Amino acid sequence: MPVNLVATPAADLYPVPGVRWGITEAGIRKANRKDLAVLLLDEGASVGAVFTQNRFCAAPVQICREHLAKNAGQSLGIRAMLINTGNANAGTGEDGLSRAKSSCIALARELNLSPEQILPFSTGVIMEPLPHDRIAAGLPAALADAKENNWANAAEAIMTTDTVAKAFSSRITLGGVPVTITGISKGAGMIRPNMATMLGFMATDACVAPALMSQLARELAEGSFNRVTVDGDTSTNDSFVVVASNQAKHAPVTSLDSADGKALRAAMLEIARKLAQAIVRDGEGATKFITIQVEGGKTGVECRKVAYAIAHSPLVKTAFFASDPNLGRILAAVGYAGIDDLDQTKIDLYLDDVLVAKNGGRHVDYVEADGQRVMKQSEITVRVVLGRGEASDTVWTCDLSYDYVKINADYRS
Repeated sequence: MPVNLVATPAADLYPVPGVRWGITEAGIRKANRKDLAVLLLDEGASVGAVFTQNRFCAAPVQICREHLAKNAGQSLGIRAMLINTGNANAGTGEDGLSRAKSSCIALARELNLSPEQILPFSTGVIMEPLPHDRIAAGLPAALADAKENNWANAAEAIMTTDTVAKAFSSRITLGGVPVTITGISKGAGMIRPNMATMLGFMATDACVAPALMSQLARELAEGSFNRVTVDGDTSTNDSFVVVASNQAKHAPVTSLDSADGKALRAAMLEIARKLAQAIVRDGEGATKFITIQVEGGKTGVECRKVAYAIAHSPLVKTAFFASDPNLGRILAAVGYAGIDDLDQTKIDLYLDDVLVAKNGGRHVDYVEADGQRVMKQSEITVRVVLGRGEASDTVWTCDLSYDYVKINADYRS
């Protein structure tokens, strides 16, 4: 069961003018499930994206990078995206590239576009041939379904081992004009993004200068999806895409440091963080949602090193699952995080409001019953104070349960 997470009702997901989703069942891996989605963009939309840092990246990631580069500065631009679940088209070599390109060609023909105006995305099982014939056969039905208020179905159509569809919306005002932001994501396992999440799509009707879109995507990912981990594995298919349809009638945002730029970025970051945290809350087998806050570092980089060392430790994660305050495991993770000149006598450790360790040793007033009280909660904050400087950073993770092993042992069944 996900940790304090329910799907957002479809009525609470705002349509974004100039952006339409079409969904169908193409039988890509299993019958009778939504597994193919098309995202259609009106002319004039701008796109920015970030992708996995995994060097063994999937065929669709390679093609997306190629198509975005070809469209940089061009008047035609990206006009559609094609997303399938059930098959990652990763580890498939030249044949995988050919099948992904074939899918782009099929959609381009349906829309009278150039294949380079299509971005393909895949998620699912690795090292299996992409059934591009089923994708092509499913396109007419997906296109016939295309509409602006289809975000909830789209969130469901991109799921793999997720148990809850992940989607959020908000509205703000820029220059006196209402602006909509809506986003979806998927992911539950193989989650330690080095850019984004396994798949994420966010759109706004705000007017944003095309030159800003890549920067906006990077900054949103860095503040959200790059701060979550379920199991420490970086996917071959991680992709996060940001779309501005440019249909709101306000003065264009030409700098993210302007008043409107800051307001838009803050509102979009709030949605991105909700999407990223939803992935952790729905982590495979998760029973606890854990915030790891590291303070007092010399740099943000070393704070993240410590936070991820804690978040990735199987011993720490299993202790949280068992509600066992075996908190020396956290201190051990801090110690091996890779800070060579770390002074353990300056480190404080908190579990929520409970001071566990002071100056590197067990606090005189700490009793295990207090630690166990916190460990039994479904949401827990671990706070580490390094005593080295003013920097801080935060990572979100979950526990590691029996069900995580079961889910991944049976993944291809």
